[in-house]
Amino acid sequence: MSRYSRNLLSIHAAVLLFGFAGLFGDERVLPLPSFFLVFGRVVFATGTLLLAALIRRDILGPVSRQSLLAFAVLGALLAAHWTTFFQAVKSSGVALALITFTTFPIFVAFLEPLFFREKLRLLDVGRAALALIGVAILTPRFALSDRPTQGILWGIASGGTFALLTLLNRRFVRQYSSMTIALYQDLFAAVALLPFVFGGRPSFTIQDMLLLAILGVFCTAVAHSLFIAGMASVSARTASSIACLEPVYGTLLAVLVLGESLPLRTLLGGILILGVAFHATWHKETSCVSKGNGGQSRTPLRNAANRKNP
Repeated sequence: MSRYSRNLLSIHAAVLLFGFAGLFGDERVLPLPSFFLVFGRVVFATGTLLLAALIRRDILGPVSRQSLLAFAVLGALLAAHWTTFFQAVKSSGVALALITFTTFPIFVAFLEPLFFREKLRLLDVGRAALALIGVAILTPRFALSDRPTQGILWGIASGGTFALLTLLNRRFVRQYSSMTIALYQDLFAAVALLPFVFGGRPSFTIQDMLLLAILGVFCTAVAHSLFIAGMASVSARTASSIACLEPVYGTLLAVLVLGESLPLRTLLGGILILGVAFHATWHKETSCVSKGNGGQSRTPLRNAANRKNP
């Protein structure tokens, strides 16, 4: 197998693991509060990344006080992103949570002009309108008392917080390694969740801890490392396209493992939202490549090496 094929397989494996993470939010798998799921995830991920750095002798370089403060804010935002995602899973299931999370490229399109003084394009407005139509198709009846509606709103909140996290991370991807960024953000996410953990005092079993370890080690730290390794010879555009398969992988796993059903409404709305997300990602990548920068930090999914996927 060629190096390119191995790296391509590595990225697919990473995206599959990222999609698998959504299953842990189901009450039948881990009946724990969302904030505790995230706390366990980041604690195990932090330990794994730190151990990997020590084994590789990849000692983390010095971080300025200003960067530490920024990482603390980003860690809290990461905690909010993952918590809202798992809350979406608990409210409406894995498929709807993943599909509505995929609205994040639309948030990026609207937030980028605010962050970087870029002009909002009519194409972005059109894609946002299509995504909203997709969300409307997903929603059988818009009522806050309905769990599907709650799940869809939590999923959109997860997409919005991830978009914000991605844009803020753009400042650091050239200054620090992906492992450094991931380690500090996971660490600060755990710190941000400590008050909720001690305040809630949820009960858990040894099996719960083992599942949290799998979530943190394999679906977070290992998946993150596989994605980074795959980017060695795979273009950003190709990697971004594969990353768009995360909701597909996650939904298929939910159907096969959890027995989730896929009503026609979910399929139609999901196809429309995923199509918009894929087009937004592909178009952004193509624009960056044509400008000669390889799409290195102008796209939401080019930062997928630093991304904190569900």
